[in-house]
Amino acid sequence: MTQSSRRTFREPDADPLVGAPPPDRPHYATGMLLDAEDFLDEQTYHRGRLARALAFLSGGGTLAGLRVIHRSRSSIPPVEEEIRVEPGIAIDRIGRLIELPRPACLRLQRWWDGWISSDADTIRQASYTEISPLLSRRARAEAGTDDRAPLPDRALIADVYLRFIACPRGFTPAFASGPYDALNAVATARLRDAYELLLVPRPGLDAATPGLPSGPPSPPPDADPATRSALLQDAVLANWPVRGRAGAPEALEPLSEHADGVDPTAHFLARLALPLTGDNPPARAGGGVLVDNGARRFAASTQLLQRLIGL
Repeated sequence: MTQSSRRTFREPDADPLVGAPPPDRPHYATGMLLDAEDFLDEQTYHRGRLARALAFLSGGGTLAGLRVIHRSRSSIPPVEEEIRVEPGIAIDRIGRLIELPRPACLRLQRWWDGWISSDADTIRQASYTEISPLLSRRARAEAGTDDRAPLPDRALIADVYLRFIACPRGFTPAFASGPYDALNAVATARLRDAYELLLVPRPGLDAATPGLPSGPPSPPPDADPATRSALLQDAVLANWPVRGRAGAPEALEPLSEHADGVDPTAHFLARLALPLTGDNPPARAGGGVLVDNGARRFAASTQLLQRLIGL
């Protein structure tokens, strides 16, 4: 297997669930000739039904864990400055499970140096002096309290995403496919559901378009039970998206939180505000990085909901 063919598994549309194939189940009969496509179709059917159920039953969001934290550079023990994502599990917008079995880290200074050297203009465009409108309500309320970093006067805004990828494993001898004639061809015997972390600057934001996840409107706090019931029924009846879903004729559209070029199935985890000084080029200022975990979509389990309402 070549390096280029391995990369195809990382492409957003490599998974057949992104296209949401029709829910046809393979039907077998004695003596029927089967090939690899039949077994792939069976896997896709069962994966697709589970994913569709999760996508509409609980919606995409964080199920457990996946807190994003900033770890400062330390000399004892030697530790690079990093953005750390704790273990956890999430559902992406088309219903696939994305699991981090152990902590994952992004080396922040290396990331910064790479952007400054290759695309400093994007860093300038993603730098803001009005930070508050670009954060969640919880982050605004907690900024500067206890051990939380205060709102900086000027900061780079960047978002952390988690996306589903498949990693090929277990290569095994197989017949050559395509316009090839080889006796030593190999094929992928296993695919492991895995993940990729992305940290992306966010230019072009303002108070009207903060680039954060949006959800259905909440009922008024003083609404009576009948009004709440009617609002819930209307929300369910209007919950089938004509556009922007897997299986729609058009390509999967990005959500409000997706930066340009980011996989539209990626799960938004957190927003970072990196304090800055200067402008040509921007330079990182001292002080902590503000991490906003409160803007993401959550998919609370029924057990947690039961505990919240006292069952």
